[in-house]
Amino acid sequence: MEMQEIIETVRGFDGVLVVTPEEGSAFPALSWGDAYFYHAPDGRMPERAQPYGTIITKDYPDDTTSALNVSGRFRVNIHVGREQAASLVPVDPEPTAIDVFQWHPLYGAAGWVCVIDPAERTEAAVLDLLRTAHESARQRSQRRAR
Repeated sequence: MEMQEIIETVRGFDGVLVVTPEEGSAFPALSWGDAYFYHAPDGRMPERAQPYGTIITKDYPDDTTSALNVSGRFRVNIHVGREQAASLVPVDPEPTAIDVFQWHPLYGAAGWVCVIDPAERTEAAVLDLLRTAHESARQRSQRRAR
């Protein structure tokens, strides 16, 4: 599964905002080439909400365990909640393994999972989890709006 396929699928969700910082944009250079998924029916990046999913394409200074500096690799990160994360992640997955669910290297304890280069084993689940995460973000934003 290609990164662009995931982005295009998420763009089809109702009320989604997909932010894809490009080189030369106002976003920090480190974020260029990555993607961030928000529930934002007004089309503006929420000031008080984190994305419910991201795709990153490179190692970050505090996040190098996935070996994303290998050309063509990317990692999908999804907030699924602690309980569901525990049911998805195998015991002691190899941190650089592709197409398997893993705890997010930094935010796993907060209920985030990730998959490096989703393919046959995980692609359907990744898309389903992104839909569910989007719906949860929609519900949170509606509660905040009351």
